[in-house]
Amino acid sequence: MQFALLIFESPEAFAARNADENDPYLGAWRAYYKALVEADIYVGGNPLQPPETGTTVRLKDGKRRVQDGPFADTKEQLGGFTILELPSLDAALEWAARCPAASIGAVEVRPVSPEYKRRVTG
Repeated sequence: MQFALLIFESPEAFAARNADENDPYLGAWRAYYKALVEADIYVGGNPLQPPETGTTVRLKDGKRRVQDGPFADTKEQLGGFTILELPSLDAALEWAARCPAASIGAVEVRPVSPEYKRRVTG
């Protein structure tokens, strides 16, 4: 079963991405990624650019409305996602707890929905 780990980070965590190569947060991410790959559970994922680079689209009364920036103004923003192949929600929760962002932000674990994808793709 596949699980998406939705990684929420603070503005400080986004800023730390520009730190030097010896930054402890970057090192923790490297170690976490290596552990996922070595456990052969990593399916994919990517970090996202900072929230201010996003654009939100809504359709209202048949008209497209575009807003610069993230959908919600919160302390933590979606910083990236990881897709893992795991046997259970408990296993996904264990890996989420090991994620570096869990100690300074939040990691939401959500099952991927292949059933709905099949309905969409036919």
